[in-house]
Amino acid sequence: MCAAMDRSALEEFVDRHRRLFVLTGAGCSTNSGIPDYRDSDGNWKRTPPVTHQAFMGEAATRKRYWARSLIGWRRFGRARPNDTHHALARLEAKGRCELLVTQNVDRLHQKAGSQQVIDLHGRLDQVLCMGCGATRPREMFQHDLESSNRAWLAIDATDAPDGDADLEAVDFASFIVPACSVCGGVMKPDVVFFGANVARDIVASAQDHLEQSDAMLIVGSSLMVYSGFRFAQMAAQRAMPIAAVNLGKTRADDLLTLKVEDRCEAALAFLL
Repeated sequence: MCAAMDRSALEEFVDRHRRLFVLTGAGCSTNSGIPDYRDSDGNWKRTPPVTHQAFMGEAATRKRYWARSLIGWRRFGRARPNDTHHALARLEAKGRCELLVTQNVDRLHQKAGSQQVIDLHGRLDQVLCMGCGATRPREMFQHDLESSNRAWLAIDATDAPDGDADLEAVDFASFIVPACSVCGGVMKPDVVFFGANVARDIVASAQDHLEQSDAMLIVGSSLMVYSGFRFAQMAAQRAMPIAAVNLGKTRADDLLTLKVEDRCEAALAFLL
């Protein structure tokens, strides 16, 4: 099919189904300047991101993570929704979206106006103490990072996914990571790192909404991570039609009713 025919088929798919369960991934946010993790074959474009176990187990890993994040956040924190986010917000405003589950941690769906959203992997605009559970806005923690590491403020680096920066060949030993101001505990971004599990109540809530839906729409995700792929499996088990918009392969290709290999914002332009 040509791109125009693909887009027409997608518009018909959306028109036919009144309650869509929408699952989004990194492809939604690349047009907002946030790099994605994988290539069109679903393989890593760069070294895989930090794991939960390494972050919690090694002070050196935390220094490296926060030093790179200090630099990466300066642009990530200013990212704005693009036409994909606005199109999906319009879909909800029309009463056609049962729920939007996003694997992204950038909160751009909410900034575009979507309200029925589950942040499957958490949110990067918040920092969590692993000791007492206290949370702080990431902007406040950024101020603490900058105040404690003045010598690092002149450094710049290429953006990497999820507020990271490709800062290599640097000695991170001198970098200071502020502790929790309440209990002195380890501060971690309020996201689900690789190697950790999505909370059961979040999965259960999303599953409840899936059961109330009549079709699934995947936007900008290869579904290579099981936390998202599981919902495609659940939909297929219910004989639910599934459409996907993604440049390249997805883990659910054999489950799809319709696949549109196109840029997300172009494929969903009919919603705007």
